[in-house]
Amino acid sequence: MNAIPAPAAGFGRREVIFHASGVTRVYLMGEVTIRALRGVDLEVYAGELVVMLGASGSGKSTLLNIMGGLDTASEGEVRYRDQDLAQASERTLTAFRRDHVGFVFQFYNLIASLTARENVAIVTEISRDPMPPEEALALVGLEDRMDHFPSQLSGGEQQRVAIARAIAKQPAVLLCDEPTGALDSQTGIRVLEVLAHINERLNTTVAIITHNAVIGEMADRVIHLRDGRVDSIEENPQRADPATLRW
Repeated sequence: MNAIPAPAAGFGRREVIFHASGVTRVYLMGEVTIRALRGVDLEVYAGELVVMLGASGSGKSTLLNIMGGLDTASEGEVRYRDQDLAQASERTLTAFRRDHVGFVFQFYNLIASLTARENVAIVTEISRDPMPPEEALALVGLEDRMDHFPSQLSGGEQQRVAIARAIAKQPAVLLCDEPTGALDSQTGIRVLEVLAHINERLNTTVAIITHNAVIGEMADRVIHLRDGRVDSIEENPQRADPATLRW
């Protein structure tokens, strides 16, 4: 098993919010065995913006799902702060997802019959310490579009509603799976600006998985995955402004 990479300069004293050691994930599809993760060792720090970069099949979505409690490791240790996720019951994982994690996916999963405000309110109604839906939508720049239905919003606006929904419960961690994958480059940049703003304004730990190497320029650290393993980790001395990204 590979040793966990040493923290990059500037992160040595940061709080470790996620710790993974020797994490494997094996799926049995009939007679076929798929090894999605092959011994991942990783730490993610509180308050950082990290990009997990890799091609399709590299294991990045599987790793994100395990970090978020949507999936469990076949072997290995997974911890969120002092909480053992690898051995947690489904009830414990449900509470973990509800109380600590926000998710943003490639597709927005908004309810078509509800306004932007109502889509966000669905989450705030079941959260322990939510912010008002209006405040969450204002944070993503949609204060003037709160009462519009998804069909009245552009793709980028719908994704920003999805981000508002994810942050409204004030999670410690925001996990984003290809959040710009369905958007054109300019709209994608606007969404990335929102994610950077959430990270800086709320000190939310943000993890973005993508196959687009350019997005790594806006991160504190870039974690490269290949064939189900962490291939390398690099630190950016200075994060790029998302508005300057070109792809």
